[in-house]
Amino acid sequence: VLTLQDTHNASHIPTLTYDTLRFGEFEDFPETSEPVWILGKQFNEDILSDITSRLWFTYRKNFQPIGGTGPTSDNGWGCMLRCGQMILAEALIRRHLTRDWRWLRGERQKEGYISILHAFIDKKDSYYSIHQIAQMGVGEGKSIGQWYGPNTVAQVLKKLAVFDTWSRLAVHVAMDNTVVIEEIKRLCMPWLDFERGACASQEVNGCLEGACALVEEDPVLWKPLVLLIPLRLGLSDINEAYIETLKQCFMMPQSLGVIGGKPNSAHYFIGFVGQELIYLDPHTTQSAVEPCENGQVQDDSYHCQHPPCRMHICELDPSIAAGFFCLTEDDFDDWCVHVRKLSSCRGLPMFELVDSQPSHLINTEVLNLTPDFSDSDRLERFFDSEDEEFEILSL
Repeated sequence: VLTLQDTHNASHIPTLTYDTLRFGEFEDFPETSEPVWILGKQFNEDILSDITSRLWFTYRKNFQPIGGTGPTSDNGWGCMLRCGQMILAEALIRRHLTRDWRWLRGERQKEGYISILHAFIDKKDSYYSIHQIAQMGVGEGKSIGQWYGPNTVAQVLKKLAVFDTWSRLAVHVAMDNTVVIEEIKRLCMPWLDFERGACASQEVNGCLEGACALVEEDPVLWKPLVLLIPLRLGLSDINEAYIETLKQCFMMPQSLGVIGGKPNSAHYFIGFVGQELIYLDPHTTQSAVEPCENGQVQDDSYHCQHPPCRMHICELDPSIAAGFFCLTEDDFDDWCVHVRKLSSCRGLPMFELVDSQPSHLINTEVLNLTPDFSDSDRLERFFDSEDEEFEILSL
């Protein structure tokens, strides 16, 4: 299995990239009798077509300087940022194109697809560009060019999504290994008054005013949910008791996959076969792409057109963020049913699902994400120090 290694000091040690390899050197996807699961769907055939249709974001070079005077490439430091782009791009595909959408090379693409791609182009005014993610990360205690962990990139995506009025996503980052149902329903249905169990509105001269009036005019009763759950599934290695539960998450129809990797190397995990995780790897450097005058984009380099990488699940770094997408309230309710069923399967649950906010939970809005530099050993690890501070779930 081919895996590509990143480095903390990319300017001195060469990074192996796809640019230096021929497609023929990639191992073909194995013939197997075991089920292959990719982002909530089981495949027996057409696997590569589905994987190729995912948006693949890699290091880029020669883009506009970040912040006007900053880096013009994210080689060596942007791999987790690119993984964050990939998991959010999958949510936008579900939102605007559906899970079954397919990318066909060389064909004129749908307007919705072009709009999604434009949101990630390496320019300062794209909603989810490397420029926006890197600059928004400064507010999370990360200087431009510093490595992110799964938690930081999740927090940044949550903040950026507010400006994407086209997609109208509700991005929720569930902290402390806990997903609070009431919290999510308040976020996705902000016009509901949960204290009174009804819409926050009043009747004036026989007419409804306020949120319910909007609801009657607008058939969209639920803001599409992107749920990101930063987790720590062990100390230095993944606790094997979580493996079956993690695999079950890839089988849920709401799955957006997992961002994580192993020390020094972030990946976007999209599925599994047997005991191997299937992932898209951002560790190749491609030139930045300029959209054409008509808005079309030369998009071949945004789709991985060779067999995906695989690695044994036990190699996974324990710091991850799992993602899920719920287009409707029914999707979310169905997801809750799936999660509750996980408690009866083999292995430890990765997170807790509760109806209302436990009193012991901290306010995530004031969560201090500034790295703790007091422990020099932590600086040798790729993932954020705040990811080290998650409560470790034990048997």
